[in-house]
Amino acid sequence: MTKDVWLPYAADEIEGLPRAADAEINYRFWDGGPEFPADPADCAFYVVPYLKGPEVAVRPLPEMTSVRAVQTLSAGVDQMRSGLQFLAPGVRLCNAKGVHEASTAELTLALILASLRGIPRFVEGQRQEDWRSGFYPALADKSVLIVGYGSIGSAIEDRLAPFECARVARVARSARATERGPVHPLAELPSLLPDADVVILSTPLTDTSRGLVSADFLARMKDGALLVNVARGPVVDTKALLAELESGRITAALDVTDPEPLPAGHPLWQAPGVLISPHVGGSTSAFQPRAKRLLAAQLTRFAAGEPLGNVVLTIE
Repeated sequence: MTKDVWLPYAADEIEGLPRAADAEINYRFWDGGPEFPADPADCAFYVVPYLKGPEVAVRPLPEMTSVRAVQTLSAGVDQMRSGLQFLAPGVRLCNAKGVHEASTAELTLALILASLRGIPRFVEGQRQEDWRSGFYPALADKSVLIVGYGSIGSAIEDRLAPFECARVARVARSARATERGPVHPLAELPSLLPDADVVILSTPLTDTSRGLVSADFLARMKDGALLVNVARGPVVDTKALLAELESGRITAALDVTDPEPLPAGHPLWQAPGVLISPHVGGSTSAFQPRAKRLLAAQLTRFAAGEPLGNVVLTIE
């Protein structure tokens, strides 16, 4: 029986896809527009349009009665949570592990270096024709703590390696060993925070990580430390962060915020010591080639009846 596959790209733009006739597949293009490309009830494999928001992502799910796999193009799957109730038992939810690591790790280093070395201050000085020389902090000899040591956290550490950091500590949900050193369990986070000059958040948004960076978390950070969030905005308590920024005790570099997009007039825009980028960690020229390779690999497995990669949840 022929199965529909919904893609946010035209099928002929993705090299390596199974041939439609051979795999008994109909490729349907849908990038989140108001009209569905076909009856959602015939969709067996749904690739979620990228960066279209949770309302678009989950909109067809109530009618996708035959879907067997849902593939996001984001590293996190939190935008799909409200639609899981519509999925039948056995449906697999897959993320885009392998797609965003390079881009997000690049931006993480850019935010760290820009914040420490005073790049925003230099840009403003250039506008005002003001020569703002002086001594600025370096990343060299700093102690770095990565909170959320999955594939993105590991890619960040790969890029930290040449910068002569004094120490890199790693935290994940549970302890494990890696070639670079131990990964500490989340329970040890409070004892690790006071030693970190740079705290990087790269954890997925879950019930456990929501609000993880609380007033208590921030109070444990050392004076002058830099908080870098490339995870999700709600991992950080915005009110608590604003209090610390306004006191001048710590600084922050944020690719994600809560709320998001950050509305005009929000106090975070003008808070001292904060650098904000508009959630562009994965939005680079590196995204599409990796996303398309992932889709070709996943659909080849799907057509062959083989286990899919990147399965983060199977509906029970």
